[in-house]
Amino acid sequence: MGPPPPRLKLKAVEESAKVARDFAREYIAFHVSAIGDTLLDDVLLVVSEIVTNAIRYGTEPGDSLLVALEHGPDLVRIEVHDTRRSSPRFRPESVERQRGRGMFIVDALATWGVRDRPFGKIVWAEVKAS
Repeated sequence: MGPPPPRLKLKAVEESAKVARDFAREYIAFHVSAIGDTLLDDVLLVVSEIVTNAIRYGTEPGDSLLVALEHGPDLVRIEVHDTRRSSPRFRPESVERQRGRGMFIVDALATWGVRDRPFGKIVWAEVKAS
């Protein structure tokens, strides 16, 4: 069996966040074997948050999204391509709402940004080893 591919196309459904985490875990285990547990946990959390955000706010029913991973000696880069141009946003804290904290988590763990692409956007994040 060869190396896991650097890209994975997923349906824009809730279950895809877990599939994306599993994909990232397999990619990192193969390509970045010296990664520490803390960095791995941070990468998996960032993948989960960006994919979940793309599913909830960056796609329509029936859409798909793309997760792309790259790595360097001290970082993992995550890209999530979705079908809407609206950028992720920070939402005010609320005790009533169980959502809205994802981009705060991403911001705390990674450097991130947004790029437009034809028919959508790319949300990217780089998680660096401390």
